[in-house]
Amino acid sequence: MRFQVVSDPRTRSACHGLTRAAARGRTATLSTLAAAACGLVMTACGSQNAPAAASSASIGACVTSQLKISITDTGALAGQAGGYLKFTNDSRTVCRMSGWPVVIALTATGRSTRLQHVQSTMFGAWHYTAPPPVITLRPGDSAYAVVAADDNAAGGSTHCPAPYVRLRVSPPGDSENVTISAWLPGAVSYLPACTSADGSPTAGTSTITTLSSLPH
Repeated sequence: MRFQVVSDPRTRSACHGLTRAAARGRTATLSTLAAAACGLVMTACGSQNAPAAASSASIGACVTSQLKISITDTGALAGQAGGYLKFTNDSRTVCRMSGWPVVIALTATGRSTRLQHVQSTMFGAWHYTAPPPVITLRPGDSAYAVVAADDNAAGGSTHCPAPYVRLRVSPPGDSENVTISAWLPGAVSYLPACTSADGSPTAGTSTITTLSSLPH
């Protein structure tokens, strides 16, 4: 540990007093003790005034290359089928996630639909509250997003279009992506491609959140 000498007036006075006492006594031993005492006082002051440690660097956003993305906690509930997208930090670097992931659903024929950013889901009992949380992921930690769609035909339709069989997923703010299966073991089906009464897709995704905020 490196110490520094400080110019505290009280320290200088104490040291000068000891030195003068040594001079009056004309004793080499006392002079030596006075110098040593002064050194100890200045060293202690230097130790107490050591600079604080530098602040840690800011944490960057999680990118696709450092994440393992999968789907878990699948099932069907209250007219919806879906699951939780699980984003696990598979790197050695701490990162953060916040906002909506980009999820493109693909049918077996290649038809693609970008999942809407929903404000709530029946499946995950999730409701949006602004601003979206910022989730810090240490290596091995996970964050989640609900993915769900209506599983019943709307209006006069008797059946839904062919389901989505794959999901192309990007974490918030990253243009890279990975493709995973849209199979929902808990629902024994792929993610439904059912539409609303006006023909718009019902599949959507929540913001990034923690597992503790979702039923599981």
